[in-house]
Amino acid sequence: MKKKCFLLIFAFVVLLGTNISSAQNKTVVFQSDFGLKDGAVSAMKGVAIGVSPDLKLFDLTHEIPAYNIWEAAYRLEQTVIYWPAGTVFVSVVDPGVGTERKSVVLKTKTGHYIVTPDNGTLTLIAESLGIEAIREIDEVINRRKDSEKSYTFHGRDVYAYTAARLAAGKISFTQVGKLLPGEVVKIPFQQAILDDKKIKGTIAILDVQYGNIWTNITAELFNQLQVKIGDKLHVVIYQNKIKKYEADMPYSETFGAVIKGKPLAYLNSLLQLSFALNMGNFSAVHKVYSGNEWTVDITKVAK
Repeated sequence: MKKKCFLLIFAFVVLLGTNISSAQNKTVVFQSDFGLKDGAVSAMKGVAIGVSPDLKLFDLTHEIPAYNIWEAAYRLEQTVIYWPAGTVFVSVVDPGVGTERKSVVLKTKTGHYIVTPDNGTLTLIAESLGIEAIREIDEVINRRKDSEKSYTFHGRDVYAYTAARLAAGKISFTQVGKLLPGEVVKIPFQQAILDDKKIKGTIAILDVQYGNIWTNITAELFNQLQVKIGDKLHVVIYQNKIKKYEADMPYSETFGAVIKGKPLAYLNSLLQLSFALNMGNFSAVHKVYSGNEWTVDITKVAK
């Protein structure tokens, strides 16, 4: 009888361990606005390896402009879906570090985990991948030992540590902390919509290397204008409702379809409507940038 009970308990422990480890895949991906000029990123990775040397550590980016929560939100949405389910992401763009904003782990409906302050960083990923559950990090348990007097580096002391424990299967998702309502702090922005014969959207991000302008207008929505290659679009760009740019440009498949220096509209690698200057920098030339305060109106030019 005792042997049977022991075997049952042993099987339960093995099953529990399997469920924890299979929920995560020992992969942690880091994002921050720290840059790489000092040791901050290395310190976070050191904490993670200290939890488990078996972890695989990667970088999303550490070149988010300082304090730019919107861009952090976008880079997560741009990237997370391409990683296997069970991957744990750490996103630290945290101008409110040490304040009352919550430190959380969001589990998406696709099985990805995001460890971050709930300060707007989760705006887009919660919408696109859905919220399976959100838990507030219990810092009594999930905080690096002897770091209680440090108030300005939660990326190292709380987020990297918690992410590593979760990814390594040292804790389950339920052991992160208390369950929160299934909603996140959201940054307001112009959703991409078709209003009569005009599409409205947000300039979500820049293709920073080339200065191209990427919107949140999907190919599916754009196709409702029934635009063909070579048709012209009337493009008006606003910052906080103040007009910053207005012009007509052709809808093209490739940059080389227009003369050097001329504007064009195209679908980017994420199949979202974008604008560029052939062999030029649209953002620099026209002083157009990105973020939730930048919006765009698109109409088809009648022939």
